[in-house]
Amino acid sequence: MTTPGSGTPADDGPEPRARGRAPSPLRLDWFLARRYLSSGGGGRLLSFFTWIALGGVIVGVTALVVVIGVMTGMQEDLREKILGSTPHVHVLQQGASLRMTDWRRVMDEVKQVEGVTAVAPFILSQVVVSRPGYTQSADLYGVALDPEGPPVTEMEEQIQRGVVDLQPPPSGLPPLVLGSTLAARMGVFVGDTVTLIAFENLRVGPLGVPTPAMRRFEVTGTFTTGMYDYDIRNAYVPLSDAQALLGVPDNTISGLGVRTVDPDQAREVAERIQARLGNVYYAESWITMNRTLFSALKLEKLAMGLILFLIVVVAAFNIVGTLVMVVVDRTREIGILKSMGMTDARILRVFMAQGVWIGVIGTAVGTVLGLVTAWAIDRYQIIPIPPDVYFVDHLPVSLRVLDVLVIVAGSVAISLLATIYPARRAASLQPVEAIRHE
Repeated sequence: MTTPGSGTPADDGPEPRARGRAPSPLRLDWFLARRYLSSGGGGRLLSFFTWIALGGVIVGVTALVVVIGVMTGMQEDLREKILGSTPHVHVLQQGASLRMTDWRRVMDEVKQVEGVTAVAPFILSQVVVSRPGYTQSADLYGVALDPEGPPVTEMEEQIQRGVVDLQPPPSGLPPLVLGSTLAARMGVFVGDTVTLIAFENLRVGPLGVPTPAMRRFEVTGTFTTGMYDYDIRNAYVPLSDAQALLGVPDNTISGLGVRTVDPDQAREVAERIQARLGNVYYAESWITMNRTLFSALKLEKLAMGLILFLIVVVAAFNIVGTLVMVVVDRTREIGILKSMGMTDARILRVFMAQGVWIGVIGTAVGTVLGLVTAWAIDRYQIIPIPPDVYFVDHLPVSLRVLDVLVIVAGSVAISLLATIYPARRAASLQPVEAIRHE
């Protein structure tokens, strides 16, 4: 058609929009998946059973993230506090009742072992701390105030830097530092004097009665490690004063404390020290000394993780039930779609998309809630626990990226597996029988 007098085709306006163009297969599959997950036919609100399945995944993932974070935090907190007061490796003499005489030669040998960064002597003995009207047992540590090298523990570093005061007081009495819980239980403060009683150095009096060694000390400071067992039992004095109390000569100590480059490699370093020193001495790492405690914590973490993972498995059964109900409820629609040319593979994909949607959304929301809850528990110390039972006074939380990734991957994988049966059931429906379904 041309306009009058122009000889050119008439301008019929822009090309009509392709409103009748068929949507892409993926968009159509996703549209159907959302519709089937929704209540009724409106496609906006999720059905009640979909909310149940979604909530199950959210609760399961949240609980897993929080509990795994708490168990990991407990392990790391205990590890940090143990290493704060314990050398990475102890070197002791065989069968000498915590006595080592030729310790300077041994120390020079240990310093040459690969992985060793510091070596220092120590005295260890069980004593009784006494004041008028009250006594309390304690583990007495004698530490060198001027060691021939770096300190082997954080506690010794604090003593050397003066953060924990172990310098001789003006009174002339030997100094003593007590754990804060021990000092509070005994009702002593800085400046008070107490008597240390050592039963290792018994002396027989004129009447044949054994008498323990006793010496007065002045409390010059207290310390807090956060580890109940240490704060209620540990006491520190200078090495020379510990030797004088126990009646041992200056060239005798209990053993050597060793600091390694990496605490996690302490066992390997202990084996190298043992090989160098021979059978006269033995080296024991902090890992070996505390293996029972950490083995119990690892087992508890595994058990709690498996038990709580069952919540996600139960949520997966909810997904199966939800999708089976959708298949039954939408059987006629499925038959119509298949009669219009939708393949079995696409029907399978529609129902698997529903399960994956529940799994991904539930896992994402559960992970976020778990991370926020774990942060709040750790930040505000919401849950106090008895320190005399669990070594710490509140639940510590530490989340590792690998642990969170394993939880997320496991939750999504279970949700995907849960869709296989109902999706295959929907794909296997015959169009004629499905359309006739009532």
